[in-house]
Amino acid sequence: MTFLAIDIGNTRLKWAQYSAPHPGAALLHHGAVFLETIDDLADNEWRTLPAPGSMLGCVVAGEGVKRRVEEQLELWDIEPRWVVSGAQACGVTNSYDHPSRLGVDRWVALIGARHRVLAQGPARPALVVMVGTAVTVDALDASGRFLGGLILPGFGLMLRALEMGTAGLKAPTGEAVDFPTNTSDALMSGGADAIAGAVERMYRKLLAKTGEKPALLMTGGAAVKLAPITDLPFETVDTLIFEGLLQMQAHRLAL
Repeated sequence: MTFLAIDIGNTRLKWAQYSAPHPGAALLHHGAVFLETIDDLADNEWRTLPAPGSMLGCVVAGEGVKRRVEEQLELWDIEPRWVVSGAQACGVTNSYDHPSRLGVDRWVALIGARHRVLAQGPARPALVVMVGTAVTVDALDASGRFLGGLILPGFGLMLRALEMGTAGLKAPTGEAVDFPTNTSDALMSGGADAIAGAVERMYRKLLAKTGEKPALLMTGGAAVKLAPITDLPFETVDTLIFEGLLQMQAHRLAL
């Protein structure tokens, strides 16, 4: 039975259909739509998909958006199931002061990252960077304990804040370069370096705390903008949240 994974962010809904509800299953279909168009999923993107046997999703966009997606899921006879952040799941321990308040996308990505690292070799720390509307930089130790993380504005939020608060500055179409010589490049480079600096600083903190070089995993729609400028070795994993959802679904079925 196929499995449908759904990630509803602040700007877009991403979905992926897998051949089975377990890690390593073949990716059959996938796509992404802006939240403004999710009411057309059943008539468009999902109309020709084979009926999934189960689904699991994470949503940060709010209850209203979740209900709209559930209406689209009525295309099939499946029960909508949504992840809620908790104190522990799939070998990952949540050290947030209030575990249920950790963003569910961060929680699922941490689970995906933990198991991706374990699949590649011995357990080691990991730094999980999601670059979207907001940027999160989350630290895992080698035992799978989430130590904590950063939240900062993404590229778009930074640039819009400058545009709104500074006379004469407009959202740029520039590039991130080492020594910007025009305003568009200066704005884009400033945002990129701010995010890269946060990542590199957290990397050094995690290295100092654990005594071991962390795996650096980057995901999110805007990760491609950050990748060229960080000096650290990293892996870009577009499917990290889906991998976490597969782990959680397989764990549930095994109980």
